[in-house]
Amino acid sequence: QVQLVESGGGLVQAGGSLRLSCAASGRILRINVMGWYRQAPGKQRELVAAITRGGSTNYADSVKGRFTISRDNAKNMVYLQMNSLKPEDTAVYYCNNRVGSLDSWGQGTQVTVSS
Repeated sequence: QVQLVESGGGLVQAGGSLRLSCAASGRILRINVMGWYRQAPGKQRELVAAITRGGSTNYADSVKGRFTISRDNAKNMVYLQMNSLKPEDTAVYYCNNRVGSLDSWGQGTQVTVSS
């Protein structure tokens, strides 16, 4: 079982930046994908960005060019650098660890972007 703890959320004005961090612990397998998802009120949880252990990345179209996902395998950390934030980025952001079809989730961190 993998435990995930997010940090770095908060309130920021439109156009600002935030950096989210996720610390993973527990039974972390070498072959895994880590990612960030978000869920806004009344909406389904959606993928924001994902990164393989080898560094291949995937982004939602809505965040391409503004968000950057990275990971430190030695520290079992994954990060999400969010620039040029928009009010529509407001959501709870969740860290995810995926091994095959098995998902682990963090508790989430709130990101609020004011206009």
